[in-house]
Amino acid sequence: MILLRRRLVAFWAGLGPRWLPFADVATPDLTLGRLLRLSLFQVSVGMTLVLLVGTLNRVMIVELGVAASVVAVMVALPVVSAPFRALIGHRSDTHRCALGWRRVPFVWKATQLQFGGYAIMPFALLVLAGAGQAADAPAWLGLGAAALAFLLVGAGAHVLQTAGLALATDLTPPESHAKVVGLMYVTLLLSMIASALVFGAALEDFTPGRLVQVIQGAAVACIVLNGIAFWKQEPRDPHRGRARAPDPGFAESWVRFRAGGRAMRRLVVVGVGTMAFGMADVLLEPFGGEVLDWSVAATTKLTALLALGGLAGFATASWALGRGGDPYRLTLVAAAIGVPAFGLVILAAPTGFAASFLAGNVLIGFGAALFGHATLTATMNLAPPGQAGLALGAWGAVQATAAGVALALAGVIRDVVTLAADVLETAGPFGGAAAGYIAVYGLEIVLLVVTIAAALPLARRAVARERSEMHEAASASARARPAP
Repeated sequence: MILLRRRLVAFWAGLGPRWLPFADVATPDLTLGRLLRLSLFQVSVGMTLVLLVGTLNRVMIVELGVAASVVAVMVALPVVSAPFRALIGHRSDTHRCALGWRRVPFVWKATQLQFGGYAIMPFALLVLAGAGQAADAPAWLGLGAAALAFLLVGAGAHVLQTAGLALATDLTPPESHAKVVGLMYVTLLLSMIASALVFGAALEDFTPGRLVQVIQGAAVACIVLNGIAFWKQEPRDPHRGRARAPDPGFAESWVRFRAGGRAMRRLVVVGVGTMAFGMADVLLEPFGGEVLDWSVAATTKLTALLALGGLAGFATASWALGRGGDPYRLTLVAAAIGVPAFGLVILAAPTGFAASFLAGNVLIGFGAALFGHATLTATMNLAPPGQAGLALGAWGAVQATAAGVALALAGVIRDVVTLAADVLETAGPFGGAAAGYIAVYGLEIVLLVVTIAAALPLARRAVARERSEMHEAASASARARPAP
């Protein structure tokens, strides 16, 4: 009986890390509960992304009657602060605080930026739309206030994510980075799904007062989530606040960062690959409605399919990298999956084959998740000592900027090609309304091929390094054997 009990205990102990997601990422110093609490900052970021890009995008155009061009500019404003993430990361690496913190002061500043933007936002939007008593307000007031609100909230989200990921890197050993990345991004994805449902339900019966309540609720939620996430997470080092030799400046640190491990090639892979997967984000649902003649209810399910593919991609990447897989070989796999994925989407235009379009959507979400997880894990693993914030900031700057440029380019290319097709009166399965979409998807396939070409030397270098390590281990083993 005692033997059977021991076997059952061993079975359940082994089952947890094997089947429960991220159960084996914890360490004695960083428990799973503490790590899950730290991941709450991604809930705050996910809520912000959904509110800015999704919910307010629709509300401003439909309910408030704001011009689509103005809305596009407002949604794109947070991208303006993205290139500064590398500088923010460097400053968090070298920050001196009398309390001995590096990351926490930046989290606090990010939370203030988010709260300030949310405090302005609902009233700025009502003035911009000329709703109610704001009908006589000057146009410049609404435009300026709304732009400031979007810029503050977006900047806060960028600073928060940079400092949060840098702290996660500080707290976890290198062998756990892959699983930590998976946990953080699964939390982000689940937050986006839940936030979309909550905001949609809250604004179903839209009124200006309800809009104010929802955005103010988001402001309070950001403070609460960030406070819980970072409470007693970063160890204090009182020596950091003492006077000593000045830390290297950003230019010097950037030169040092560029000199190690083909840093610029890694950033090129991140930028081109992000554009390759990101251009389709704003076109998949319109493609389903305009080309395949699907209903609104049918196209909204595409978001769920992308999310499911993304969850599967994050889980697969965590499993593969957690077993010692190389991030850049996984990057090649992700890009290779993306090529047939976009091919399946293009194939749906002439055939009207729904299964081809749906399968392509799932594979796009899967490949994009693999790609994001692999490149971020590589960045965390290869960050030079004392430069985790700079490395993650550079990754975030390139990734966010590339995503914003991809969204803008996708819309412009689609409109220009569609207009040209109308002027030339092209017909057939690849003409008319489908032409603009197919041009964008074709460009994404080209960008994926470029990503593969750029990542190949990095993957080969990893293979060569592994072979060298195996050879050195074999030589050391041979030398350790006693002579016959």
